[in-house]
Amino acid sequence: MTAPVRVLVCDDQALIRTGFATIIDAQPGLEVVGECGDGRTAVDLARRLSPDIVVMDVRMPVLDGIEATRLLAGAGVEHPVKVLVVTTFNLDEYVYEALRAGASGFLLKDAPPAQLLHGIRTVAAGAALLAPEVTRQLVGRYAARIRPTQAGPAETALTPRELEVLRLISDGLSNSEIAATLVISQETVKTYVSRILTKLDLRDRVQAVVYAYRRGLVT
Repeated sequence: MTAPVRVLVCDDQALIRTGFATIIDAQPGLEVVGECGDGRTAVDLARRLSPDIVVMDVRMPVLDGIEATRLLAGAGVEHPVKVLVVTTFNLDEYVYEALRAGASGFLLKDAPPAQLLHGIRTVAAGAALLAPEVTRQLVGRYAARIRPTQAGPAETALTPRELEVLRLISDGLSNSEIAATLVISQETVKTYVSRILTKLDLRDRVQAVVYAYRRGLVT
């Protein structure tokens, strides 16, 4: 039998924390290994318990979810932990920074339980969870605040077609939408996405979107 996905739940609101934990524990293949109400404890527990994924709130006492995410999944972390950020939509200015800090995706707190469970399984499996419409809304809103850096050698390693795919990813298009736009198969799109992530040394599509905006590859 496959080992269950081990989940650490971190939210400063006890009711939400308990609700998440109850929903997660009731599912086959998922197991809550810990709960906490602040970012510092989340970091400590994650390092001690080695969960497969941390469900992380953004605004918390002691240490906020963004800094906790950076400590657990940011650049240079020796053994990064996958982080799924949950937030209230009117606080989405924090979400972009959380994604930059290393989160693999995010959900809204009012998402239905099935979406939370799907998000946990998706991120735990190594994929990013960033819905296309959310990509357009979130990154588009903050694109003007992202200061582009000069293009480096990594971008020059991308072929024109790979750059085109990267721009479409950054516009929030799914693989099927990219395939339709470029009149190619979804398998071909997946191959391009894999090559882009490898060449740019990125973990997932979320990082690709942030990278593209920071490099000024999209506006």
